[in-house]
Amino acid sequence: MEAHLYIVITPVRNEGQHFAETIASMVAQTVRPFLWVIVDDGSKDETGALADRAAAEHAWIRVVHRADRGFREQGSGVIQAFYEGFELGRDLPWGFAVKFDGDLSFDKNYFENCLAKFGQNSKLGIGGGVICKSENGDLVVESRGDPRFHVRGATKIYRRACWDQIGGLLKTPGWDTVDELKANLLGWETCTFYDLKLRQHKDTGSADGAWRNWVKNGLANYVSAYHPLFMLVKCLKRVFARPYLLGAVGLAYGFIGGYFRQAPRVNDSAFSSYVHRQQIRKLTGRPSIWD
Repeated sequence: MEAHLYIVITPVRNEGQHFAETIASMVAQTVRPFLWVIVDDGSKDETGALADRAAAEHAWIRVVHRADRGFREQGSGVIQAFYEGFELGRDLPWGFAVKFDGDLSFDKNYFENCLAKFGQNSKLGIGGGVICKSENGDLVVESRGDPRFHVRGATKIYRRACWDQIGGLLKTPGWDTVDELKANLLGWETCTFYDLKLRQHKDTGSADGAWRNWVKNGLANYVSAYHPLFMLVKCLKRVFARPYLLGAVGLAYGFIGGYFRQAPRVNDSAFSSYVHRQQIRKLTGRPSIWD
């Protein structure tokens, strides 16, 4: 296994408006991926054609075309597409695997700098840059309320040893929290690199609409075995944040709905005990990964 080699999997669906900028940023990298698999998840716009042109010009880019399922499948759809692309690189001698979105632009040394951070910390299992949006020509961090262990799903880099230990990703909403919590439980560190910025060309969750996105987040918290008391406090705090009330109700609806629907969730007592312990520590003012 070559520790410095990395593969990138990018599921895309109707990203034609911005995908050319992602391709240009990837091609310009000072340290390019060993393999970049673009998974066109049934796009109806020019996304697939853009991917095919990039693959024709660069031998290290491969494209997988999936049939249009006719609707956007929240949470699970993107990971199903990810795994279809991952199969092309599963057995290659990579040291890092990257799940990466198709609406990002980034500096030419982004991945070089990310890999350097992993090289400086052998316990770092999952990392990635900070997602920003452009405001008046400046890059502004999109979300400032994430816990310190969280890495946004748009750009997640997994060290191979960590990937193997956590068993990959769930094909359900909450996959991008469960992976980090599993990693922390197993002694790995996970963090966002706030000095490495990526520009996201559309708001997170915009494809689903605000209400569906908040409900999805609530369901993801259920899947991730969040403590009901922690969720209550989270929802109460969200009442006073924009979008006022909508976010709180959506989170509660998704979380409680998971119980009524008996939706699949992480079924591991050690995992749920760890999550509950960390959340109770946070609620009682003690140090926790939620700081």
